[in-house]
Amino acid sequence: MSINPEQAYKELIRLAREETLLSSCADLLEWDEEVFMPAGGVKQRAEQLALLAGLSHDRATDPRYDELLSVLESSSLVSDPESPAAVNVRELRRGFDRERRMPRRLVEESARVTSLAQKIWATARRKNDYKTFAPWLERIIALAREEADAAGHNGTRYDALLDDYEPGVTTEQLSQLFARLTADLTPLVAAFRERSSNSRLKKRFPLDRQRAFSQGVASTVDFDFERARFDTAQHPFCTSIGPGDVRIALRFSGTDMTAGVFTLLHEIGHGLYDQGLDPAHYGTPMGEAVSLGLHESQSRLWENFVGRSVGFWKHFYPVLQSTFPTALNKVSLDAFRQAIDRVEPGPIRVDADEVTYNLHIIIRFELERALLAGDLVPADLPGAWRELYHRYLGVTPDDDRSGCLQDAHWAEGLIGYFPAYALGNIYAAQIFDAAERELGTLDDAFAAGDFGGLRSWLAENIHRHGMRFRSHQIIERLTGKAPDSSALIEHLSRRYPV
Repeated sequence: MSINPEQAYKELIRLAREETLLSSCADLLEWDEEVFMPAGGVKQRAEQLALLAGLSHDRATDPRYDELLSVLESSSLVSDPESPAAVNVRELRRGFDRERRMPRRLVEESARVTSLAQKIWATARRKNDYKTFAPWLERIIALAREEADAAGHNGTRYDALLDDYEPGVTTEQLSQLFARLTADLTPLVAAFRERSSNSRLKKRFPLDRQRAFSQGVASTVDFDFERARFDTAQHPFCTSIGPGDVRIALRFSGTDMTAGVFTLLHEIGHGLYDQGLDPAHYGTPMGEAVSLGLHESQSRLWENFVGRSVGFWKHFYPVLQSTFPTALNKVSLDAFRQAIDRVEPGPIRVDADEVTYNLHIIIRFELERALLAGDLVPADLPGAWRELYHRYLGVTPDDDRSGCLQDAHWAEGLIGYFPAYALGNIYAAQIFDAAERELGTLDDAFAAGDFGGLRSWLAENIHRHGMRFRSHQIIERLTGKAPDSSALIEHLSRRYPV
């Protein structure tokens, strides 16, 4: 029976939304696993996630998708490439073609193995026992190779995995971008490595007051608590279950209050992007973020370009002092800012300052490419990790807990994910420059507690577009330039003069 394009599009969107709803059930289970699930539930959760992954795969590879897309791809509904219909058809075709190349067995096994591996990793990290985790990493790398081969590539498996997180970006492009970034960062990091810093702010900050202060910060930047909730977890993250349901997990330190604040701003940046997507397009590419790198640009923008600005702390520091009078009553704003802007190369990525952070990512980029290519075997990862840390940052981790076991990403099967962090920093610098060219210098607005102008500008120029444009197209539309690290280096050089 023939079907006209309008009917075909309506059915296509129904299928896409049902598939998204099913995936959101897995998202909710994964959130629960990180936040509330008892340790004894890991095997049951692995089976639940494997089943849902298989069911989602069945939905995503339904031959009806192919039939409907074939009707629509030659219709007038998609004549305007920037229209919602054209964007949805283009991206659903891309997703369908990739997914149908994946065997159901591989999808289920990846979900099962990574769910189990996360708990093995957590125990190995706590006990500083990499050998326990190494066989699981070997299994995960083997599954990643199988996924890359199933997806298809032109001789570089990493391209196939990278495309899941940053569509349209290749390993070669990243290598060139990161080579320039490394060349610019290395002398800057070396200059700071020669200095000693006594500006640490290590005092007692009660956790309940930190949470209250964080809630106030989130409210001031117009984060919508009616459509979100905060919890705590070992590893901070933000996930969107659907319209009206953003989940943020935070982590606080009793002796390092600033770590909690910057974690909050980072995850709020993700949450504001999710809340800025058009709910009318939920379940379709027009209602999804364009890439992980652009998502990360929003978190890094709020964390570093807003949260480390003079104006931000002119507004919030008096509130912070009144929240922690014993710890901060004798600490001036200038002394406080010197402490939070301290640059000191160290072994831990999540504790890294703005200047050294991207080198942590470039190290991981090199290591996971070597693992995927077979040039590095998991058993030799600790030594390779230490060697690269010494080369790039001049530091050597004391043990594997502060070395190759510090991140959960590889246990989660996220091979090709790490570059998005550095891309996010690069994009954020270019985006913030574009915002200030249009809105004017934002520091005075921040000092007055006004963050709405920036938030609205980001929603209008980035969030509402969903997947209408690729990341590089958004950057080019906003700046007139391709993604480039020069804006980031200029920002770092101004804020951290050597």
